[in-house]
Amino acid sequence: MKIEILGVGCPKCKQLTANAEAAVKELNIQAEISKVTDIEKIIEYGVMMTPALAIDGKVVSSGKALSKDEIKNIIS
Repeated sequence: MKIEILGVGCPKCKQLTANAEAAVKELNIQAEISKVTDIEKIIEYGVMMTPALAIDGKVVSSGKALSKDEIKNIIS
């Protein structure tokens, strides 16, 4: 599973990254978590508000920092 955090490094982006890492750890699953900070790449995803969360190339959330539990529900 590939999890991408789309955002330029704002506090909400950092919170989303931390929540995604915690969710993956709690579910004990193999996932590659990466950050996409390039505005052009973010726009290619069709994201207009960050932070955004993409799983396996599909944007599942945009414009808010999901909680750890919300992320767990999406990826489990």
